[in-house]
Amino acid sequence: MRGETPRTVGIVWGLLVLNTLGSAGAKTIVPLPRSLIQMVTMGALVAAFALALAVNLRLRVRPSAYVFLLTLLLVPSMISSAHLESGFGALFRCARLALFVGTLWLLGRWWDGGLTFVRHHIRLYFAVLGSVAAGLVVSPGAALPDLYGGRLVGALWPLTPPQIGQYAAVIIGLTVLLVLGRRTDRTSAAVVIVPSLVLLALTHTRTATLGLLIGLALAIGSLVLTSAPARRFFAWAVLCAAVAAVALGSVLQAWFLRGQSKENFSSLTGRAKVWDALLAAPRTPSEQLFGTGLGDKSFGGLPIDNSWLAVYHEQGLTGVALVAAVLVVLGGVALLRPPSLSRACAIFLISYCAIASYTEAGLGDASPYLLHLAVAASLLATPAAATPPATSDAPRRRVPRWAQRSEVT
Repeated sequence: MRGETPRTVGIVWGLLVLNTLGSAGAKTIVPLPRSLIQMVTMGALVAAFALALAVNLRLRVRPSAYVFLLTLLLVPSMISSAHLESGFGALFRCARLALFVGTLWLLGRWWDGGLTFVRHHIRLYFAVLGSVAAGLVVSPGAALPDLYGGRLVGALWPLTPPQIGQYAAVIIGLTVLLVLGRRTDRTSAAVVIVPSLVLLALTHTRTATLGLLIGLALAIGSLVLTSAPARRFFAWAVLCAAVAAVALGSVLQAWFLRGQSKENFSSLTGRAKVWDALLAAPRTPSEQLFGTGLGDKSFGGLPIDNSWLAVYHEQGLTGVALVAAVLVVLGGVALLRPPSLSRACAIFLISYCAIASYTEAGLGDASPYLLHLAVAASLLATPAAATPPATSDAPRRRVPRWAQRSEVT
């Protein structure tokens, strides 16, 4: 029987989400100094670690291959950051990653294969999307700026279109799976899914859309043999997709291209040029093995926008091997588990992160992607064995005969 998760755990998870929202994005309605945003996000991480420690004072931790591999990832991060090639900010980011991983170790005590952290994840990111929607209502011009080609951004808190698209896609996928598993009613699910779909469409984020569709296909496919609702949903989804492809083909193509030329689209909006320059840059054997230190995931002043190349740049081939091991271990465990809703949710999260890693950075540092994978790890964990009552194993105390006689008397 699963133990009840303290409410403080949900607060800690919310603080981790706040920490990973980032400090770079569009101009907000009320200008927020970068130093203030960093103070809020870093303060949230410190508070999360302190609360997690307070709720787990006895430091009870469960073995977790996922968190163990993240702990190993700290090694190349610290070795490369100690050279200060990326400045003192690299050491600060190492400390942040260490606190992040330490908090996950403390929370791992409540990873039992249940849906607790899935529900926390949906509620918290839905609240983030609520702030985006509020910004859109208050100031449509600031939420849909020309700087981003009219794509939706965070007008109250600086969030970029890929971030908003990622959050929307993840909670849509998880909510759909909860409906198929009959763990939530359709009305509650519609309240989450419908506005999230609208926000996702306004971001014009191709990576999030493809990750949502492919991730859901894989997750629902894992339930097809054991769930009648999953089979019906899969059949209807295929039918609707075929009709939409025929009837709305030109509209979908225009949305997908976002008005870009074929050359710009083929170079992945300029990403390929940055990738080629990064791979062609000369590196010492130490930089190849351990990287140049944790940075802002950019090269030559331009964002890398690829998790694998960002990890290679900052943590070297050692970091790439560890990140690959994370996905391989989680994916392998998910495939070995019997069909279940928890397994389907884990497959969705793992596949989404793997797809997004091609055009988004974040798998090598504290980020929403590591939180998504942490939820997947919690879903794949086996419930802890129930502890028998202390009195059942305690040896019986021998009562002397004279005491027994006095009791009878």
